Amino acid sequence: MTEINVISDKKIMTPRGPVLQKPEVLAPAGNLEKLKFAVRYGADAVYIGGQSLGLRANADNFSFDEMKEATDFAHAHGSKVFVATNIIAHNEDLYQVDDFMRSLQRAGIDAIIVADPALIERTKQAAPDMELHLSTQASTTNWQTVQFWKEEGVSRVVLAREVSVQEIRDIKKHVDIEIEAFVHGAMCISYSGRCVLSNHFTARDSNRGGCSQSCRWQYDMFEELPQEEETIGQIGKTPLPMFNEQDPQFTMSSKDMCMLGFLPDMIQAGVDSFKIEGRMKSIHYVATVTNQYRRAVDAYFANPEQYKLNPEWMEEIRKASHRSLTTGFFYGTPTEQDQLYGENEDMPQYDFAGLVLDYDVETRIATLQQRNKFSVGDTVEFFGPTMERFEQTVTEMWNEKDESITSAPHAMQMVKVRMDRPVSKHDMMRKEKK
Repeated sequence: MTEINVISDKKIMTPRGPVLQKPEVLAPAGNLEKLKFAVRYGADAVYIGGQSLGLRANADNFSFDEMKEATDFAHAHGSKVFVATNIIAHNEDLYQVDDFMRSLQRAGIDAIIVADPALIERTKQAAPDMELHLSTQASTTNWQTVQFWKEEGVSRVVLAREVSVQEIRDIKKHVDIEIEAFVHGAMCISYSGRCVLSNHFTARDSNRGGCSQSCRWQYDMFEELPQEEETIGQIGKTPLPMFNEQDPQFTMSSKDMCMLGFLPDMIQAGVDSFKIEGRMKSIHYVATVTNQYRRAVDAYFANPEQYKLNPEWMEEIRKASHRSLTTGFFYGTPTEQDQLYGENEDMPQYDFAGLVLDYDVETRIATLQQRNKFSVGDTVEFFGPTMERFEQTVTEMWNEKDESITSAPHAMQMVKVRMDRPVSKHDMMRKEKK
């Protein structure tokens, strides 16, 4: 366990020996818009969900027509698309597998992420050209299990989050196979997502896409006094609460994983794909986080010997995150320091305020689509896939009719803003929450 507070001070490995292959940056996308922004902001590959067989039933998810558009867009930009079909299947789920996999193959999907052996076998028969990636739901933690799945036709294994950096090194020494590891995002409190809390509390099956995130709820906890410690006044009374009344009562909520400051260790261990969690997250989150990992990976391979973590990358991560950060199991078993006991724990919060649709070089006016309210006088930040972020104060605004306005309160309204510096289409604007 390493908590992300002094992340830039962590000693990192520098390469010795053969040249290493550049790992893939793998981003999440809950819908087509998010996928396109993930690709624009640097993803080598994007993973999505279809309308069945996945674990994010509450995401927008993709129809087959949307998958075809997604693969066309991604492939045109040199990126790949993977589909999560990683439910733990029941008998009734099996009837749709063959047609579903054939449809994925027709849509041009590059690989599926799968956990259930039955789905692996049926996919090999129904869509034999489909690449198979073993999901983290399979809880793979050792090299012999990795070897087993390789012999079953799996070309990549997404390791359990409980695996350490040293264990990854050992796995790569024993088995010649692609290894994918989660490097960023929310962590399930249960063993690689195998959880039935949601089933118990809400009758929603977390292993079939219905997780209600019961571990993130607040729970009252009480201590029952042993019989010999009871006094006359306590007999028959409510057990003693273990929290003060004003304290947040989180007991099973993990901090988010962040390995941005430790990528050289992961590269040296042999990780082939850096996976970012978050198919339910906003385009602001997906774009921001993906872009920082893109920058870090590129910077490392541009000059491994001189590589240093840029503090601005971590600043950007914190502007998109809503929880404190940790390295999970990569450097040891997590402790109480890796748990959340408050809702946000001092994480700075920013609103995604606008998306750049156009920029006029002569007038220095940008046309934006509003995503959260902003007003004249607000200090805002602009950032994009290749530009360095900058701050400016909003001094002038106009609506679609070129009428001067002082604020943009309406969702998705078109707004024109006078710019201090040039911006490009698909750049984003955000502002700090008050």
